[in-house]
Amino acid sequence: MFEPNDPNRSKFLPKRIILVRHGESEGNLDNSTYTTIPDHQITLTPQGISQARHAGTQIQRVVSNENEKDSWRVYFYVSPYVRTRSSLREIAKAFPRKSVIGVREECRIREQDFGNFQVTERMKDIKESRQKFGRFFYRFPEGESAADVYDRVSRLLVRNPYKTEKDPFWPFCSDVRGLTGINSYGRFQDYLTSRQRWVKFRTPYRRILVAFLESLWRDIDMNRFNHDPSKDLNLIIVSHGLASRVFLMKWFKWTVEQFEYLHNFSNCEYRVMQLGVGGEYSLAVHHSDEEMQEWGLSPEMIAGQKWRAHAEKGASMEKLPWYLDSFLDRNGIHSSLVCTLPVVY
Repeated sequence: MFEPNDPNRSKFLPKRIILVRHGESEGNLDNSTYTTIPDHQITLTPQGISQARHAGTQIQRVVSNENEKDSWRVYFYVSPYVRTRSSLREIAKAFPRKSVIGVREECRIREQDFGNFQVTERMKDIKESRQKFGRFFYRFPEGESAADVYDRVSRLLVRNPYKTEKDPFWPFCSDVRGLTGINSYGRFQDYLTSRQRWVKFRTPYRRILVAFLESLWRDIDMNRFNHDPSKDLNLIIVSHGLASRVFLMKWFKWTVEQFEYLHNFSNCEYRVMQLGVGGEYSLAVHHSDEEMQEWGLSPEMIAGQKWRAHAEKGASMEKLPWYLDSFLDRNGIHSSLVCTLPVVY
């Protein structure tokens, strides 16, 4: 594990993190499919299979910079749904097997839960209500809101009453797969084996939840990919439209209002987050202003991406005047007070 200021740490950062939505599914083609088939079992259409193969070819060109040199590797994360796993299978056909260093099924990047079987007419009324209420906070009956998806995709940790931060293995107690046990990694697994014990959960702390982004950073920080730093590493996340938008929202610290204006990914559409010259990830390294505008990014959000493409690692966009202006009414604060107001903790 690297220290925060370790110069070798940057060598193991992925050059790109690429988010891909699955190909066209039977549910995308016919909404009535959801009334008889569980959402997670819905398959791709022939068109969806073709879209995934085409996306694989396009992404392969992106990560290889269209040259034949053996200078890059890919690692896949995939939602457990049938349509995402099938999309991955088709996408991966564009990659030589030696270039794929791993694949992981990741339940926390699954589709938003809309409830169980979905009655077409009822869902039509529900989605109309969502438009009035707001897409981010509206929770589907027996399902999830986008805010719930945000919680499982972003960094959320519920305290484990059996461990404390004084324990050197505390960081390794947070990665949970399922509701009743721990999926342990590395030293934590050795620790549990040597102690011959298993951490138990009781109410009110039955579950320890740490969401996908924290696990992703831990994988990178501890080099769990066993990545050769002489080769460019590319993480490809095959997921769903809303989960991908929430991922971007969390990563780039977009507001709920900004999220509401984002357009969904088309089937097998992808977004490339690439390291800028200063070490920050940005959409603007690979994508044009026009593309980002088509996705629903505001001029301020596009400016933020362009700033990140050249910002130094660890620089904070939150201190920039145009970013502050989106929260504060400068006309109501005397200019001499902007930098002198005390910080209240």
